[in-house]
Amino acid sequence: MQYPPLDNSAILAYSFCMLEHNFFTPPPRILAHRGDSEFYPENTLPAFISAERLKVDVIETDVHLTADNDVVIWHDKTLDHQTNGSGIVEAFTLKQLKMLDAGYYYTKDDGKTFPFRGTGITLMSLDEALETLPDMRFNIDLKTKDSRLPVKFTEIVGKHNAMDRILGASFHTENLQALRSLMPGMSTSFSTYEVFTLFIKQKLGFRPSSREKFKGQVLQVPERYGFLKVLTDRFMRSFHDAGIYIHVWTINDEADMRRLIRMGADAIFTDNPRLLQKVYAAIPIPKNYFKYRAE
Repeated sequence: MQYPPLDNSAILAYSFCMLEHNFFTPPPRILAHRGDSEFYPENTLPAFISAERLKVDVIETDVHLTADNDVVIWHDKTLDHQTNGSGIVEAFTLKQLKMLDAGYYYTKDDGKTFPFRGTGITLMSLDEALETLPDMRFNIDLKTKDSRLPVKFTEIVGKHNAMDRILGASFHTENLQALRSLMPGMSTSFSTYEVFTLFIKQKLGFRPSSREKFKGQVLQVPERYGFLKVLTDRFMRSFHDAGIYIHVWTINDEADMRRLIRMGADAIFTDNPRLLQKVYAAIPIPKNYFKYRAE
């Protein structure tokens, strides 16, 4: 599918960056999964502000297209799990979504108390997040499988001159193809299909090469996917040698964090960035840890 070009204002906002992928300067190590979601309602402004104050490298988050063609930050397809509303996120306008209590069901004690209920925490737009946190890097998963979402998404990113601090992600190949077409200088991960294809090729003995033209810059994967063990020493070595970063999701156990870092994981997604900071502080990182990137 051919996607319409961005308007002039969006193009001007990022054209000076050309095709450089500056998101990885410096390479991130701590990705706060939906913000500081261990201690605040996930994907809300308090969770993001807390993550920024912790000085995490990147906030991981998710976006959907709203009924009025805006972009809202939210993970689930529906509103029922976390808010006092119900229904599919994409069926509501941004104004309607912002009337809901986004901290309604947050609890740390199995439902005995709900400390953020009624405190005014709402859903937020992508525009609001980029405006409020102008220095934060974001790893953003495009959830809606709709050709309008990448168009609106890149328009908002361009408006905020934020391309260098955004990593585009999606399970849907079509969304990533659109991002790479609309904003070729933006860093992206790989879709589920793209990851699976690379995984199978690697298992069959095809070694990726640093001379190969990859569609994305980072593999973001779980350690296991069902019965398949994704992360092995051979997998790590193969893609590192080809200049591809490897990020692992979502790890909240200290022993697992230590083991994956020692295996060579470049970054870890976690709900508890405080714990991951503690782990990194106790494990010396060699000066040439990312040396293969420049070779």
